Amino acid sequence: VQLVESGGGLVQPGGSLRLSCAASGFTFSSYAMSWFRQAPGKEREGVSCISSSADTTYYADSVKGRFTISRDNAKNTVYLQMNSLKPEDTAVYYCATRYYTDSLICDLDYAGMDSWGKGTLVTVSS
Repeated sequence: VQLVESGGGLVQPGGSLRLSCAASGFTFSSYAMSWFRQAPGKEREGVSCISSSADTTYYADSVKGRFTISRDNAKNTVYLQMNSLKPEDTAVYYCATRYYTDSLICDLDYAGMDSWGKGTLVTVSS
């Protein structure tokens, strides 16, 4: 299993970035995908998740209305579109995967994830 994040960088407040997570080594279309982030000195927190069917998505309150998660099962890739970025969004962003028999389920249970990427750094600063 390999998860490789990309798309991070430096952006001004109010700007946008799109993160990608390319997956390989497992049947991507059968797995829920999640994004987590970890800011300096803070614990890792769940940001968003999407079920394997893409019918269910979930967002942390801190990003609701600004971030959008999506997936392309043909490309084995999950995306996180981040708009109206704030300095408090600065963090390393990680994608993770978890298998559920129910294609409608996803969650942000950190301890329950099966595999993790190595992360991509997002810095929001003027």
